[in-house]
Amino acid sequence: MSRRSSRLQAKQQQPLSCQEESPQELQTPEHLQTRKRRTAEEIKKREDGKIAKKHQYEIKSCWPPTITGGISPCIIIETPHKESVTTDFSRFKKYRFRNLFINPSPLPELNWGNSKDVWLNILKKENRYAHCKHFTSLHSSLQPHMRSILLDWLLEVCEVYALHRETFYLAQDFFDRFMLTQKNINKSMLQLIGITSLFIASKLEEIYAPKIQEFAYVTDGACSEDDIVRMELIMLKALKWELCPVTIVSWLNLYLQVDALKDVPKVLLPQYSQEKFIQIAQLLDLCILDVNSLDFQYRTLAAAALCHYTSMDVVKKASGLEWESISECVEWMVPFVTVAKKVPATLKNFKKVAAEDQHNIQTHTNYLDMLEEVNSGVASTAPGELSPVSTGGIITPPKSTEKK
Repeated sequence: MSRRSSRLQAKQQQPLSCQEESPQELQTPEHLQTRKRRTAEEIKKREDGKIAKKHQYEIKSCWPPTITGGISPCIIIETPHKESVTTDFSRFKKYRFRNLFINPSPLPELNWGNSKDVWLNILKKENRYAHCKHFTSLHSSLQPHMRSILLDWLLEVCEVYALHRETFYLAQDFFDRFMLTQKNINKSMLQLIGITSLFIASKLEEIYAPKIQEFAYVTDGACSEDDIVRMELIMLKALKWELCPVTIVSWLNLYLQVDALKDVPKVLLPQYSQEKFIQIAQLLDLCILDVNSLDFQYRTLAAAALCHYTSMDVVKKASGLEWESISECVEWMVPFVTVAKKVPATLKNFKKVAAEDQHNIQTHTNYLDMLEEVNSGVASTAPGELSPVSTGGIITPPKSTEKK
């Protein structure tokens, strides 16, 4: 017998004493329960004493003008979030709609998924991306007409660089939702926030997005490339990286496509008239410049615009909405329709853009004059709202076509 085997045999025959018991045998179930209960109590105390720290980004100070006359917009500092920003604003977060989720799905049978599930997911996303016109109450130096001027300028930038309509409406959604997360933003910062919104949207939607140098160029020296990059990070954090809303033009595309479907459902291939699309899209471009449009959901705005150019039967078939759900929006949109129909919508040609995609490129017309005409025909105006003719000190660069 080897020396190793003899030691093992002697060890097995030797009885175990109390001092040699393993730690596992000493841990009785009572010990384990006590230890587990104590751990749970400690966790509860830590959770009770824990304070969730939220942050928001505010504009604290501005850099002085440079020697050459250009203006570097600001220094952005991360500051602790104040609950009053969202608490005071929560009472405004409601839309003028009822029973939008009860209606059946207007989508046809899909070979790649269940149409009812797809429709329900779209509606859930629409409800999650909330917007509201009362964001101006959070910023004492801002007026509603400043938003109109900014969005009109973004429309012009989109046409100059042949950006898609979806890109503009993504930027509009990013801007409006970002302003809800902030407080007391100075009016000199609007252009930086607007061009950054378009910069983010173009990277999401465009195949060949303009470079950041081009976005800084159209601001005529008001915003530098570094400013746009810093503001991009701030906006992404404030929006919690939720960058996929169902925009107004997406709803319009869907409605026209569902209405145009015949026997064989081909949802992915456009089957509607380009002329009809750009007419309704021009009306929506004009409507979105008015801050009161944020009273309604995007799907309601698109359905109301479609109703003015077609019929209620078409709207019900394409959107599943009843008259009660869109009647208020249809009535609000009447003066906009009257003005929009005076300006004929023409299909423009863009270089390096296929003919079947021309209608999807964002165009610009004299929307501010059209909006002034709409407001002049309204008998009563909400208190605090001004005409979009006044610039109010916002940094507005010259038109891109006038640049050398």
